Amino acid sequence: MGLFLIPIVIFGFIILISGIFTVKQQTSAVVERFGKFLSIRNSGLHFKIPIFDRIAGRINLKIQQLDVLVETKTKDDVFVRLKISVQFQVIKDKVYDAFYKLENPHDQITSYVFDVVRAEVPKMKLDDVFERKDDIAIAVKQELNEAMVNYGYDIIKTLVTDIDPDLQVKEAMNRINAAEREKVAAEYEAEAERIKIVAKARAEAESKRLQGQGIADQRREIARGLEESVDVLNNVGINSQEASALIVVTQHYDTLQSIGEETNSNLILLPNSPQAGSDMLNNMIASFTASNQIGEEMKRQNAKKGIGKKTDNK
Repeated sequence: MGLFLIPIVIFGFIILISGIFTVKQQTSAVVERFGKFLSIRNSGLHFKIPIFDRIAGRINLKIQQLDVLVETKTKDDVFVRLKISVQFQVIKDKVYDAFYKLENPHDQITSYVFDVVRAEVPKMKLDDVFERKDDIAIAVKQELNEAMVNYGYDIIKTLVTDIDPDLQVKEAMNRINAAEREKVAAEYEAEAERIKIVAKARAEAESKRLQGQGIADQRREIARGLEESVDVLNNVGINSQEASALIVVTQHYDTLQSIGEETNSNLILLPNSPQAGSDMLNNMIASFTASNQIGEEMKRQNAKKGIGKKTDNK
């Protein structure tokens, strides 16, 4: 009799143990009795009636993410692929709806994402899609929240994580961007060249001004030296004409001397014999004398004309 009870006790113990179960943190278990919903058990140790009750399923209460890849066309007829990341969570108080109302929540969310994206993106041009991706994400979140809250799901956030136009479109955009950058670089280079040219022109103008000032100062000092030389010669009995001619001849020979000292000077043919110097001196004196005579004659004629006018006026 005792041996007969041992298998019954063991069997009863196994049945009793099968009625004990645990539920992990951030998880809910759905318990059914004879196929009918009985209760929802949250994290911890629980007991169910063996054979009569069973765990129909477990629901994850953590935040989950679903990535949806949508291909659609923009307003300017460019095909583009968008990656939409949907972060969602089962509402703890609506585990019943999440478990019994939707067979496959991922497919349901994917359908809503496709519907919203293909309704919003065709209203935008390709550049606007990049600039207004947050607007697309907000529109998806609003639509999903309104639809999925009835099924026990809360949409935490939606993100447009990738925008991938057609390969040829991307290459064209890269070429446009490269051309724009080359244009800007060319403008900067032209501006730099202009600044260099202006600076060079200003430097040359300043150099010419200083050079002209130096030449003017040099000529002024030469004139003063000539004036002093003429005064010295006049003091020793040489008149102004002869003194001027003598100075010119002296400068002529000084020029020949400076040319001879320069080894890299070009060939210049100048009269350099003593007879040539004498002829030059005589010609200059004659020229100065003739000039003075012409000047005196013009003064006399002007004086006569002045007298005649005064007589007529009287």
